[in-house]
Amino acid sequence: MSGAVSYHAGRAAEEIVAHLYEAQGRQVAARRWRSEAGEIDLIARDGAEVIFVEVKQSRSHAEAAQKLSARQMGRIATAAALFLAEEPAGQLTPARFDVALVDGQGRVELLENAFAA
Repeated sequence: MSGAVSYHAGRAAEEIVAHLYEAQGRQVAARRWRSEAGEIDLIARDGAEVIFVEVKQSRSHAEAAQKLSARQMGRIATAAALFLAEEPAGQLTPARFDVALVDGQGRVELLENAFAA
């Protein structure tokens, strides 16, 4: 996949996932949130809980899952800690890390609480 096609496929996948969270009654608080530690694709809220979502898109869910590395999970966790530092309860804010796998047909497999910080 070329860089431009990959970029647009990733953006489309993020949009699909954002709509899924909203359909579940969760508020999407941020898209492509950036910090010095890195970027978080989506940040959603479910009541007091903050949900950090990494979106991975590929031809199949299995291929998408293989794109998430331990190094990337660490970077996401560090960025999440920076986000939580701005919350009223800080690091005590209930939070979880989800991974949304999007296949070539736009089907989503949502892995809630997929990894720990």
